[in-house]
Amino acid sequence: MNKLLLLVATVMLAIACQSKYPGIPEEYYTLLDSALVKAGENATELQKALTDAPSEEKEGMAFLISYMPERDLTTLTADFLLENNEYAYKARKEFPWCAALPDSVFLNEVLPYANISEDRDRWRPGFYERFSKYAKGKDDMVEVLMDIAHNIPKEVDVEYNTNRSRVDISPLQAMKEHMATCTGLSILLTDAYRAVGIPSRLAGTAMWTNYKGNHTWSEVWIDGDWKFIEYYVDTLDQSWFVADAGKADPDNMLHWIYATSYKPTGLPYYAAVDGPYVANVVDLSKLPEEMRPRYQRMKQRAQEVKPYIWGHNVTQRYIDLYEKSVQNSQLAEDELLVNVVVFADENTSSSESRLSCRVDVQKDGENVNFGYSPRKTDDLNHFLQFKLKKNTSYQFLVSNPEQNVDKTFAVTTGNNAQQDIQLILSK
Repeated sequence: MNKLLLLVATVMLAIACQSKYPGIPEEYYTLLDSALVKAGENATELQKALTDAPSEEKEGMAFLISYMPERDLTTLTADFLLENNEYAYKARKEFPWCAALPDSVFLNEVLPYANISEDRDRWRPGFYERFSKYAKGKDDMVEVLMDIAHNIPKEVDVEYNTNRSRVDISPLQAMKEHMATCTGLSILLTDAYRAVGIPSRLAGTAMWTNYKGNHTWSEVWIDGDWKFIEYYVDTLDQSWFVADAGKADPDNMLHWIYATSYKPTGLPYYAAVDGPYVANVVDLSKLPEEMRPRYQRMKQRAQEVKPYIWGHNVTQRYIDLYEKSVQNSQLAEDELLVNVVVFADENTSSSESRLSCRVDVQKDGENVNFGYSPRKTDDLNHFLQFKLKKNTSYQFLVSNPEQNVDKTFAVTTGNNAQQDIQLILSK
């Protein structure tokens, strides 16, 4: 009898679970329960979106609601979400590159209705109509994304202008104002790609290591790899900011390069308008003295709102891109490539002796270049590389405030095409 009761209870529980969120994978049940509680009075709209979504779109709807920021849980309507899903899945059916995507990439980098903190526009139907003409009948996704990049300024009639109403301007508002800066332009480009099923996300930094500002751009997923591209396109993985991004400090979150993620990663997207939040997790005393008041003000502002935009740390990829570009650039007759490593002591054969420091190269007191030397966890074939003049005297200023390192080395380059330079702090 007890076995029969247990069997009946198990069957009833299974039926209850199935009827709770029919057609939706069980992995979302707990997440949906939590989301609907947070939605409060708007839970009926989200429940309607889950119920009314066609069977092939139900997991996508569950994904969006499960990981939705609270600001959207309490405000977005079923009509908004159903329309967004309809056009995203339309692209998945129509374009071969989108149909071939892993579900995880489609859900996180094509389906989302927003990128960061912009207003939640109903951009997808209009963008599908506007940009699908560049994609229909095509098999080459790279050809399509380049066509869109070359034509998007005239399609949306938006140009760079600092008079825009806000940094994180939404697509339709940017088109209304005919202006945006790097964040708004990148949102436009990323949404244009998503409209035709091309996986795309924003990337950016809260502050370059030279403290001259920040920047935001777009990334696209091609054959399993992320490449970057800009609204004013050059080509994939090439732009004016490569040198700045390549000098990012992998040990300082303020200078990391971040990429967005709709699904929570545990790491906030500390870039662009979300930059102030990074002031809570960096040691402000280690910043240049003239920058500290600014970041102290940012820290005070950051405590008012909890960050809700998630990201990935992609710093190393941009460092690698820059170093590859230096290696591949043609040397003039009087130039050489120097490979720099900083060691804490004379045990230069051990990776444990490597110390990541900022290295500033000066000639006659004038700055020539700078970068960050390899860490102990980097491959032994990894170097900080500079293109310098042959047979020339330089000063290498090595600093790491956390390790109390502040030392200057006199270095004279030779006449060969390459030169290894070991900067040993303690002999």
